[in-house]
Amino acid sequence: MGVMGIARALVFVGSAWLWMGHADARPAASLCTDSPSGFAQRAQGAATASAFLDRLAGSDERERDLMVRRELLAGNIPGFLRALQPVRLEARLPGGEMARITLCVLADYLSVGSDEDFLRVPMGLDTALSVAARFGFVLPTRRIVDLIYGQSPVHLTPQPLPAGEQMRSTAYYRLHNALVQAQREAVQAPADALTAGQKKDLVVSPRLWEQPGRVAIYGWHRGVGAAIQPLSTVHGAHYADYSHGVRLVSNVLFVNDEPHSIFEFLADPQLSTLLSDEGPLPRASELFVDDALARLGR
Repeated sequence: MGVMGIARALVFVGSAWLWMGHADARPAASLCTDSPSGFAQRAQGAATASAFLDRLAGSDERERDLMVRRELLAGNIPGFLRALQPVRLEARLPGGEMARITLCVLADYLSVGSDEDFLRVPMGLDTALSVAARFGFVLPTRRIVDLIYGQSPVHLTPQPLPAGEQMRSTAYYRLHNALVQAQREAVQAPADALTAGQKKDLVVSPRLWEQPGRVAIYGWHRGVGAAIQPLSTVHGAHYADYSHGVRLVSNVLFVNDEPHSIFEFLADPQLSTLLSDEGPLPRASELFVDDALARLGR
């Protein structure tokens, strides 16, 4: 069944998104495992997070963002992030059949470094979009952030630091990452276990077109339905502080184990309700191209 046929057929089960456990369904993990992340291979001798942070000493915010972009595009990304994790929901067909929808997402926020020494690295919107576009990902919507939190087996408690100009400093990046990692290690879950609560997300929202030149952020959950950060576009597109993270979502999703473009779902008036609580996003694909902000006149 094509995407338009799915749009005509799906009848959603109230407003609830349910975990799938049907015996005849292909395991969600294998769907995502068999969907390569597309990241460039990490080079031998690539910098650890500690070495990278040392290189950042003395750089201004713009220089730092460009250095982050170079490392990520070169594949300096820990191995555990390359094993995409499933997020599932279901919808009922008119005849009673359940349609399985599977998203494949990063287990944690985009990071620079090795499995043993990595930094969950904040970045400006342009860098986030460029990295996503290069490797076949998108940023989540607000609804997808909620879905990820709801299905994450590992929930971390947000750890805000004192506000001020230092929020954008490399020192705060290092400090907050250490706090998150200490909390992460305390739960003793596998590195590639889906984990949420530790950062605010850069998200896709209609506000990116309504308010050009802004970044949309949302999240930092303290529980299901309890996000510290409501959806906000108060900051400019190049702004990044220690609390921000980039959780990438594959641009291919699965319907009953068959691949479909996430952009078709986001653009469709009916299907988009699965992934967006702000209505359709018919221009979402425009964001995930090289130099998206420049092309959109930001």
